[in-house]
Amino acid sequence: MASKNYLLSDENMRHFITRGYVQVQTDFEDNLHQQIYDQIEHVLETEGNPGNNILPRIPNIQKVFDHPKVVGALTSLLGENYVIHPHRYCHLRDPGSEDQGWHKDDYIFDQNVRHHRFRWVMAFYYPQDVTADMGATATLPGRQYYNTISSTSPGETTEDETKLCGKAGTISIVNFDVWHRGSTNNTDKKRYMLKFQFTRMEEPTKPTWHVGNLKWKPVEDDNHNALSENVWNWLCGKKTAVHNNASADQKKVSKLVQDLSDPNETIRINSAYTLGSMGESAVTTLIEALKSESLLLYQDMTKSNATNPQGGNPSDLYSSHALTALGEIAVPQLIQTLNDPDWFVRAAAADIIGNIVPVMHQEDAVSELVNRLQDSEWWVRRNATEALGNIGSTNRNVLDQLKLLLDDDNELVRRNVLIALSKLVQTEDEMLPLLVEKLMNDDDRYVRFYAATALKRINNKKAEDALFYALLSSRWCPHTTADTPF
Repeated sequence: MASKNYLLSDENMRHFITRGYVQVQTDFEDNLHQQIYDQIEHVLETEGNPGNNILPRIPNIQKVFDHPKVVGALTSLLGENYVIHPHRYCHLRDPGSEDQGWHKDDYIFDQNVRHHRFRWVMAFYYPQDVTADMGATATLPGRQYYNTISSTSPGETTEDETKLCGKAGTISIVNFDVWHRGSTNNTDKKRYMLKFQFTRMEEPTKPTWHVGNLKWKPVEDDNHNALSENVWNWLCGKKTAVHNNASADQKKVSKLVQDLSDPNETIRINSAYTLGSMGESAVTTLIEALKSESLLLYQDMTKSNATNPQGGNPSDLYSSHALTALGEIAVPQLIQTLNDPDWFVRAAAADIIGNIVPVMHQEDAVSELVNRLQDSEWWVRRNATEALGNIGSTNRNVLDQLKLLLDDDNELVRRNVLIALSKLVQTEDEMLPLLVEKLMNDDDRYVRFYAATALKRINNKKAEDALFYALLSSRWCPHTTADTPF
């Protein structure tokens, strides 16, 4: 549990929401960062980059992420039960390294919708002092909610950048969707940056930072105040959206719906959140807009693109952001839309319900999402599974239907089943052998990770024994290498 002394402040949270990052400085008396730097040098020179195995190879890194300031910041952003994801990487910028192109990271070989309500963050750790001319990681503050920028080529980009610099032990915690790049290293020093990823396991029910005022305070130069306020309210656990029904004129609604496809992305974003403030009279129009937008874009969105090189989720739509902002009042029609004849519409409806996480209509939403677990289209099964994990409602029918998907032909479906089960924290003994089988035998390393997470959260003797048995066949010793095999 994080100490209250190290939780983020309201100002820190507003900065993260609007600018996309916060920085913390870890301090250790035993020269830990230099030790980690030296160990990185040795491992990379003698073994090559260990990729995901950087942590088991250099376990001292865990001490950095266990630092009270880091735990406090991550708890503030992701809640108390966040998990560290097994994907991590050591990035090296050698002297003379040239500018990297601007990009967003993929969601670990999954295709999540890039929700504005963030459930993932990345942490960039420097084990040495890093200055701006040393290949510091650069970001585009305030652009994390954009799918496009002026140019991915640094020399042609017009947006203002910030280089994340700092002393050894600096950790920059960034919105997962931040545009970032490695910059030119004009020095004679190597620059190491260790990228780790963290994810929320429970939807927010109250603020988990050192809150001073529950009311949103606008931030200067924020171009998307309504979006920022929506994210703030979600993090505060506010389930009821604030609607301005007086402005719900149908002509205005129609014009704003047209603006959802405007060439200017700023207009598209702001139109979505203006629509999201208009109340129940906007729901039907937005459902129709969702159908039209998804039909127009689903084929292109599933192809490789700048923000998802492996192809994106077809449900990443501006009408989706608007319906999410409307909140609970949109859920009844979204439940009906789960039976739309077009699979891409069904997939979008499932995703939006999982992003809203309804309370009043939860039973009906869960029931229909469970029906969609047997959908003929894997995108629908994937999104419905993720939605059930976010909602967090566990009953016999949910578990029975999720179990059937543990052997789904699609890797993304299997992975999201395990993610959902790890969030649901069920204790049925019959689930244990199924989870153990996935932990020991699934071909996908991240499926195995979430099977382990689900077993850990069950927290009984049988689950503990299963995890220890799996540990015996894993890379549990950081000192066992080709040079020291015994």
